[in-house]
Amino acid sequence: MSSSAIDVRPALAQRVEIAKDALIVDLTDGRSLTVPLAWYPRLALGTTAERTKWRLIGRGEGIHWPDLDEDISTEGLLAGRPSGEARSSLQKWLHSREELANKRMQRTAHGKTKRRR
Repeated sequence: MSSSAIDVRPALAQRVEIAKDALIVDLTDGRSLTVPLAWYPRLALGTTAERTKWRLIGRGEGIHWPDLDEDISTEGLLAGRPSGEARSSLQKWLHSREELANKRMQRTAHGKTKRRR
């Protein structure tokens, strides 16, 4: 029995889309993966602007959303692994977002007050 070497290439992400309730990732080998957005709470809770601001990690080994501090590996998507983030970590992140939003609102309110004078 003869055997031949198999050229195994890693599947790499090349394009990302976020639909209403799904994360869709197109791979360089022609496949598209669709997974529930609920698997990644930071993406699910992010704004449209935050979700659309993504970049590939490496050559497509993963995807990074800087405004959401979220990284998802292509390997993890292929394996069907949802986010493994601990509840306490997610709660801390949500709290920091609330604090940031409050600071922005205060600055906006103060800015409007100053302009009226």
